[in-house]
Amino acid sequence: MISVREKIAYGLGDTASNIIFQTVMMFLLLFYTDVVGLSPAVVGTMFLFVRLIDAVTDPIMGNLADKTRTKWGQFRPYLLWLALPFALISILAFTTPDLTGNNKVIYAFVTYTLLMIAYTAINIPYCGLGGVITADAKERVTVQSYRFVFGMLGGVIVAGATMPMVEWFGQGDTAKGYQYTMVAMSSLGVVLFLLCFLGTKERVKPPENQDSSMKENLQSLWKNDQWRILCIASFYLLTGQVLRLTLAVYYVKYFLGREDLITSFLTLGVVASMIGCAVAQPLAKRVCKIKAYIALQSLSAVICLASFLISPNQIILAFVAFISWKFFLDMASPLLWAKMADTIDYGHKKTGIRVTGLVYSGVIFFIKMGIAIGGALAGWLLTFYGYQADLEQSEATKQGLLLSFTVLPALGSFAVAWVMRKYTLTEQRVVQIQVELSTETK
Repeated sequence: MISVREKIAYGLGDTASNIIFQTVMMFLLLFYTDVVGLSPAVVGTMFLFVRLIDAVTDPIMGNLADKTRTKWGQFRPYLLWLALPFALISILAFTTPDLTGNNKVIYAFVTYTLLMIAYTAINIPYCGLGGVITADAKERVTVQSYRFVFGMLGGVIVAGATMPMVEWFGQGDTAKGYQYTMVAMSSLGVVLFLLCFLGTKERVKPPENQDSSMKENLQSLWKNDQWRILCIASFYLLTGQVLRLTLAVYYVKYFLGREDLITSFLTLGVVASMIGCAVAQPLAKRVCKIKAYIALQSLSAVICLASFLISPNQIILAFVAFISWKFFLDMASPLLWAKMADTIDYGHKKTGIRVTGLVYSGVIFFIKMGIAIGGALAGWLLTFYGYQADLEQSEATKQGLLLSFTVLPALGSFAVAWVMRKYTLTEQRVVQIQVELSTETK
């Protein structure tokens, strides 16, 4: 059994990661369009282009983590080594230098690229750490539940504090406000990463005689059909989720016409996510994780579709729909990440090679592809429907925004539910695989 203290320590690492991840999802497009002055289409294209770089950096980082051997373990040391660089790059990404024209685009591209590389370098080892804290299938769900509850705490901090901090630090200078806000947020992130490093322990070790090349590791990874299913599901999930979360600020500001409620809307949504993540663990004890995951994605999709019927004057109903969507969608998140650890055991049994870092780096690549496509779609759709920053939007723009905020994300969740029908690693099967692996190593 893993102690509650260690589960909390592990969760604090995701609080740190989410301080940046949630800021990017909720505010980076708005920062680029309304503060830096870039067009939504340019920003959307930039989001997508940087993912091509991830296609190279993600597997390299996963393989590097798999080959790392230190007195602190394989994955923990990266939290110590990279916490400060990640914080500094985050600040640069939300800094607005005195540049003009294309120089603004170049600065945004370079700093956003560095931010995503730094995120890869620290987040893949962090995720890998979750797969080696315990080998117990039920404990994995518990560990991931703690992770996501504390990860969503980072989201609460971002949703509830970002705009008030921007106003307080900026005193009318929004660019300065964002920069100083990220200084404060990133400093907190460094402390939390260090607490995660100090409070966790790696218990599942790679085979002592494993000395495979990166090519062999990648070939082994591709033979893992259950891993491939999770990659596709993660892509669909994040595409729809990020599209909806990115447009949430615009939905409240322009469709509902209540800019003053943006902070409350986002904060209550993240609080609902925290509660949903906390419920995941007792849910997984009572029902099949696979069936529960499919049902939760389907329900989330239905809520999205129903939100299309909410009119601008139905403020309370809009809040209820968004909060319900976040609750059910994120109740499924710990279940998904626990499955990733299960596919590591499955791949080890199937190919004889254990590639923890590569499994997570592969899934994270597809997650980031979903983030990129979702963010890019948000920018392109805003441009397509005639969005103009800080102006009264036309009815056609508002209806386009509504469609993009409700119907399109629903399609993403329906796609996830459809893909997950082919996932077969039940708890009983995972336990059987672990017994067989244990027998083989004796």
